[in-house]
Amino acid sequence: MLTGLQIALIGGDARQLEVIRKFSELDASVQLIGFDNLQYAFNGITKSTLSVEVLHTMDAIILPPVGTDEKGCVESIFSTSELILTSEHIAALPKHAKVYTGMAKNYLKTICSDQAIELIELFERDDVAIFNSIPTAEGALMMAIQNTDFTIHDSQCMVLGLGRTGLTLARMLQALGAHVKIGVHKPEQFARAWEMGLEPFYTTELSHQVTNIDLLFNTIPTMIVTAQIIANIPNRALIIDLASKPGGTDFRFAEKRGIKAMLAPGLPGIVAPRTAGRIIAKTLSELLMNQLMTRGNGQ
Repeated sequence: MLTGLQIALIGGDARQLEVIRKFSELDASVQLIGFDNLQYAFNGITKSTLSVEVLHTMDAIILPPVGTDEKGCVESIFSTSELILTSEHIAALPKHAKVYTGMAKNYLKTICSDQAIELIELFERDDVAIFNSIPTAEGALMMAIQNTDFTIHDSQCMVLGLGRTGLTLARMLQALGAHVKIGVHKPEQFARAWEMGLEPFYTTELSHQVTNIDLLFNTIPTMIVTAQIIANIPNRALIIDLASKPGGTDFRFAEKRGIKAMLAPGLPGIVAPRTAGRIIAKTLSELLMNQLMTRGNGQ
């Protein structure tokens, strides 16, 4: 149980509803900030505004999966008011408090570091990232089906990156009967892809590997699908970039060549917000219980 823990949820999307529901079940005291238009009612949950006075008693702040932008703006689909998280807000927190988010930009990292407040990025955890790879991969398949006139079965697919999302996506494509090439950086990734029955290649060979593909899925968060690569891709192909903004594709050149290229970050919150929210809620609950136990032991 989270009885006695003071938590502020600041902004977010539909995924946060599952977090709120979980915290309510565990008897936490929760202040919702940036949820003016939320119609749901939860026991033990109250709405507040973003202020130093509210935050100075908090044990934890829960931010959306993307935290803030580089100006401190926190997005919320449940409010029309602008939410700006400042260094003064973080300074108001008790020193034992923690800030939780999915992934943090430099702005958030800096203001937490300056005030010696611990910042925890959930998406850095393998368990969360692997669970999240499932709705991400399903969302990528949905986009591929909606934007093509051929089946995934027997299509020529390419996945760039054999990380947590790339591995899940490659398996799903293979299960649907696609011919799957996978671009990797390391020999151990090459070996794993080969063992799985995929067609591995090193990304240094990308330019001549793309000449006959139908679908390209990128999970590498650096510019890898460059103009030089796109020049060799068939016009019929579809590029779906799953890397975080700004992605790893030259979208301007793809449009110039008449190749459809789509940036698709944050798919779990779009295609499966309930599942994605439950993943976040479960992890947060475990971390907060540990935080409460540590505080109770005087550590």
